[in-house]
Amino acid sequence: MVEIEKNAENVLNKIKELYGNSGDLNTRLIKVGKTNVGVMFMESSSSTQTISDFIIKGVDYVSRDSSKIFDNIYTNLKNNIFNSQVITTKDFTEFSYFLSAGFTIIVVDGKDEAIVMETRADLDRGVSESTSEPILRGPKDSFTESHSKNLGLLRKRIKDNNLWFKEVKVGRRTKSRVSIAYLSDVVDQEHIKKIEEKLQAINVDGILDSGNIREYLTKQKSSFPQILSTERPDLACQSLLDGKIVILVENTPFVLILPSVFTDFMHTSEDQFQKPFNMSFTRLLKVLSLIITLFTPAIYIAITTFDQTVVPDKLLISLAVQREGVPFPTAFEVILLMTIFEILRESDIRLPANMGASMSIVGALVLGQAAVDAGIVSPIAVIVVAFTSICSLLFNDADFINGIRTWRLVFIISATFFGLIGLVVATLIFLLKLSSLETLGTSFLAPFGPFSLDGQKNSILRFPLPKIMKRPEYMGSKDVTKQGGSNEK
Repeated sequence: MVEIEKNAENVLNKIKELYGNSGDLNTRLIKVGKTNVGVMFMESSSSTQTISDFIIKGVDYVSRDSSKIFDNIYTNLKNNIFNSQVITTKDFTEFSYFLSAGFTIIVVDGKDEAIVMETRADLDRGVSESTSEPILRGPKDSFTESHSKNLGLLRKRIKDNNLWFKEVKVGRRTKSRVSIAYLSDVVDQEHIKKIEEKLQAINVDGILDSGNIREYLTKQKSSFPQILSTERPDLACQSLLDGKIVILVENTPFVLILPSVFTDFMHTSEDQFQKPFNMSFTRLLKVLSLIITLFTPAIYIAITTFDQTVVPDKLLISLAVQREGVPFPTAFEVILLMTIFEILRESDIRLPANMGASMSIVGALVLGQAAVDAGIVSPIAVIVVAFTSICSLLFNDADFINGIRTWRLVFIISATFFGLIGLVVATLIFLLKLSSLETLGTSFLAPFGPFSLDGQKNSILRFPLPKIMKRPEYMGSKDVTKQGGSNEK
């Protein structure tokens, strides 16, 4: 802590020197009788109209009321300037945070305490529809870069005094606000304490996105994400009601939900808004698509390279005819096509929307057909890779997709060198790796490992809502009752 000087002019000069006379730093020394009043704010992050209408006019009003005794000036300023948030500080080192956050600071001669008032400019976009997680039915709003708006989107849905927020500032330079949201009568306080300790232990220059802190919250390294990321407030609120913890980071529309399990990535936020049979069928399709996109290329390589005996003769002859004249081994052929597709996929994501269709047509149709006609790849390989890639499009979480890519390559390499036996061994390693993962004491494969009969009601299948009476057992919630019982709190 550094004490504030009792000379307002010296404080303003010190701030100017601290910021290198930055162009957006605005300071003003106002004479009130024989006393100097210093006003400082960042023009880039503050609302100059608010400052002019309330702060400057307020100082002028006080100057007419008490122009002789500086103690009265300070007290009158604190009590008579109209502002939604007025705080005081005696620590000079806090000035940089308040100025950058859009606050206006007032110092008065003879006082070692400063008045801090909120005058933030509106630098955030309004609440809009989610672009990364579109749905057919359900709320259309999404989180924004405004931290206060994000908290409000949760409060708007969960009107309960047990919805608590714990705030931690992370980053030596950015000092980003990170809020831990949870239901205090449901979540184990030990989990909150662990998360808070991990956040406070982060010693880095800056946190600019929620993705920056994800790696600090999980010790185990895995290609599959152990923490779910979403920009949908309805999904975050549903997770809170299930007894999970939501972490919101300033200046990003994506929040983190933990602990997350494997089946969470098979769900969508609209699962609760549609008929259970339809959503169960959709989830089964996702599971089938996951199996296809992980194993189909490896199985194709194994049965055409090592284990031809498991293929019917007519199909084997058909495969051999299609591969006639192709100069490359099957494994190289598949890896080449998969690489081309992943490049096209990344290009389609990065390109402007009006160019994406052209890229898809050129890549998928022209390039694929030309490769087959030139005899570089076989038609069956194009079909296998295309079918595999289409199945992977059912998943929209970027980290989950990257996990699929990694393990699909592992399965392809295993099948290339050891055939079906290598694929079986790689699958066992895959399952062992997933079963070893945990977050806050929750197994990544819950509710299947350890098995929970009650947890099957909302895992792959989705039972009718009236039958889902309890929160997931693997959460270890203090209050497991989700519906029924007393309405009193």
